[in-house]
Amino acid sequence: GCCPLSSAGVQSTQLLVEPPWTPAVLWDRVTLTCQGSGTRGATTWYKDGQLWWQEGPDHFLITESGTYTCDSSGTGLSPPVSVLNDRLVLQVPARALLEGDTVTLRCRR
Repeated sequence: GCCPLSSAGVQSTQLLVEPPWTPAVLWDRVTLTCQGSGTRGATTWYKDGQLWWQEGPDHFLITESGTYTCDSSGTGLSPPVSVLNDRLVLQVPARALLEGDTVTLRCRR
């Protein structure tokens, strides 16, 4: 399933990534989902710090690399998610990690 890319539990809006690895890479066919704590409504998307899509859907397939944030129903900005177009990437699971956890790393090209 989808996992938040940030461990910031105080955030009321989360940006979930599928497949659940970070950093996300464009060639993985990444889907972002904006999840807010309020009632379901229009989602505002930002790309590279600029307004990108107002009153958009709550999820979509990424077709451009960049740094994405979202606001679902006015619950506040999510933590940012970067989607890279790098040819070689070292990935970790997109979930909160604590010291001492066993982690699987993926080196992919």
